[in-house]
Amino acid sequence: MSINEQFSSRWGIVLASLGMAIGAGNLWRFPRLAGQYGGTFIILWILFLLVWSIPILLAEFSIGKKFKKGVIGSYAGIGGKNFTWIGFFITACTLMITFYYSVVTAWGLQYLGLSITDVFNHLSGNETLAQKLIHSPQYMDDHWNEISNGNLTTVILYIGAIILGVSLLYRGIQNGLEKANKILIPSLFVMLLVICIISLNMKNGVKGLEYMFTINPDHFYNPKVWLEALSQSAWSTGAGWGLLMTISSYTRTKEDVTLNTFIGAFGNNTASLLAGMAILPAVFALSANETSAIEYLQAGNQALTFTIIPNLFTHIPGGIYLSVIFFTAFFLAAFSSLLPMIELFIKVLGDLGLSRHKAALRAGFFCIVFGLPSALNLKIFTNQDWVWGIGLIISGLFIVFASLKMGLLKFKHEFIDRDSDFKVPDRYFAVSMVFNLFLGFILIYWWMSQGFSQYPWFDENGNWNLISVYSNATIVTQWLLVLLIGIILNNYLYKKFTSI
Repeated sequence: MSINEQFSSRWGIVLASLGMAIGAGNLWRFPRLAGQYGGTFIILWILFLLVWSIPILLAEFSIGKKFKKGVIGSYAGIGGKNFTWIGFFITACTLMITFYYSVVTAWGLQYLGLSITDVFNHLSGNETLAQKLIHSPQYMDDHWNEISNGNLTTVILYIGAIILGVSLLYRGIQNGLEKANKILIPSLFVMLLVICIISLNMKNGVKGLEYMFTINPDHFYNPKVWLEALSQSAWSTGAGWGLLMTISSYTRTKEDVTLNTFIGAFGNNTASLLAGMAILPAVFALSANETSAIEYLQAGNQALTFTIIPNLFTHIPGGIYLSVIFFTAFFLAAFSSLLPMIELFIKVLGDLGLSRHKAALRAGFFCIVFGLPSALNLKIFTNQDWVWGIGLIISGLFIVFASLKMGLLKFKHEFIDRDSDFKVPDRYFAVSMVFNLFLGFILIYWWMSQGFSQYPWFDENGNWNLISVYSNATIVTQWLLVLLIGIILNNYLYKKFTSI
């Protein structure tokens, strides 16, 4: 039978939404971009929260609440039989992310273990991380290369994270996901607040906060800043993932769509701001001067979390303990996002008639098997992150299409507004969704035209460049493969996911 459960209260739904949205990207990508572009980026990021993310999340929440099924069944309900393959693509896209994202949780545990070990070394008089960095400045780079490629401990931790997630979800929505989030999310916010307070009380820490919110008008003329702000909002909030559609399928019939969506969306942005307010002041406090801090931040260092942050903490009084708090928060953020990803898989399997217990065990098995390549090879991880991270924009466009197909105002009145005490204006929703249709295509075109690979389509021998990590060829091939499978199986999927 289909899995039909409910959250016990609105608090459970809100925490699940926050857990879905707040992930490793809040603690890594947002501080890097806020440091690179300052207040200009933050203004645009908030703008796209309102224009792109919230309208799409409103649509997702209302669709899941209406049809009470997983993504495939719910999309078949709103899109009709001929478009069931779209629900399959959204599901596949998020599952591909789930398979490699679980590895991020393992990395978080690796660095949490490194931090805890450093505390024990400090207390026992053994060589600490700070001392190792004096003798070997490249120690953190070497450590990162070691754990991210074929490391047995990483593989074990990655499998353990999935097993832990499945064990919690095996217990059900109220006894599993809801109870876990009641611990994970408040703990995460408390730890971020602790780090913020410590960073802002460091010498020159306030200068980092001032820099973070300083607006540079010139950045408004840089299209890259606009697109970075859009991509951060879209991926961080989970707009288009199908995760909120899954979570809302467990809500009560009269649940307020608009209020829940806004609380989750703004809660996610609050976590990002806290992360920025924790990291940027620390950079200013530890730099030789304000100029070098700004130069470092504007370089947009990609290695901020795993190679720079541990190094930064070695220079802070008490930083050895702060490092434990930071990487505990990082793990909690990554794990809280992993849970709804696995739950999406469980819900889809439940729509096929499996019990929750059987669906959870199968979901865990597939996650372990298909995520293993990313756990063993960083290039595979990077490729999957590249392909399916951009694929989320396609998923977002498919959500927009569902509301357009029904009629934007009809969709809003019948799906979103029916049980919502708090309603957004009709014009805001309609204009945003039409605008997003064009915005999504522009973003995909821009991203694929940047030349991140030396041979975007064909290699030097004229062959289709499928195996390159960042090539357009690998993106298009994987997308088309999933789309083709979905289209071929469309009628079968419709029958299987709407008959129960």
